Amino acid sequence: LFTPHFVSKHSLSSSSFSSFIILSHPQSVQKCSLFNIGSNSWCEVSLSVPRILSSPLSSNLLSSNNGLLCFSIPRSSCFVVHNLLAKSLRRVNFPTCLFDYESLTLVSTDNGFKLFVLSSAGSSNQALVYSSTVCSWRRFEGSTHILSESCHQKGVFYDGCLFFTTLEPFHVVYFHLESGRWEGSTALLPRDLTFVRVASDGYQKLYLIAGVGTSGISRSIKIWELGKAEDQGADYWVEVETLPEMVCRKFVSVCYHNYEHVYCFWHQGLICLCCYTWPEMLYFKVSRGTWHWLPK
Repeated sequence: LFTPHFVSKHSLSSSSFSSFIILSHPQSVQKCSLFNIGSNSWCEVSLSVPRILSSPLSSNLLSSNNGLLCFSIPRSSCFVVHNLLAKSLRRVNFPTCLFDYESLTLVSTDNGFKLFVLSSAGSSNQALVYSSTVCSWRRFEGSTHILSESCHQKGVFYDGCLFFTTLEPFHVVYFHLESGRWEGSTALLPRDLTFVRVASDGYQKLYLIAGVGTSGISRSIKIWELGKAEDQGADYWVEVETLPEMVCRKFVSVCYHNYEHVYCFWHQGLICLCCYTWPEMLYFKVSRGTWHWLPK
């Protein structure tokens, strides 16, 4: 039900089939705000979550993808993946009883889901991948250190890999979900960047969203699209959009130039740009090339 083909087919033919952006708070699991793209409005709803997730003190919402929500329940040493439409859940035990992790990304696939987790183990990070089809974890040693100082950034799924951006000096690296191999992108990043994020439609396009400026101050925010080189040459970034000056001023003032609070994601043809410390959301409508603020 949550494959992109099914969603795109029925969202066009049926007005009742809507997609939502969910806004949650760590201390309020049951009550969430949903933004309906079709009606351009927020609605407060009480999610029908299983009893195991009902206490905000015992569970945390970590990641969502195509209608699946992933919670952690530290007291029970497990993750719980909840299917909103089918009202079903899958309990996934931690790889170890005392499991310390930094970041989790939920990836919905055509025949199930995967959990990607970065975990600290001594002086290096480990990558662990859970597959719902085989109901087991795989552990990959020797991963590149990526998110040691930022727990907010999740992986961006594109072309069978999860893409991440590093802290300065900025790089784009990716993890092959099947082989467990880490690689660095061959596409050279633009110059004078102040922060870097990535977003993807999951299949065809990967975008780079970044601030451009000097001395850590963004003077502009731009979007690039990844171009695939022919004849085995290096990939490259193609600039496609610049945030209008007045909108840029507002956004960077909201962040107070504290860019670790900035995060981005793709949703139904929109590149959404947000700040964890400010309850407004900016989005770029790719098909029309226009910028908008979501209503508060």
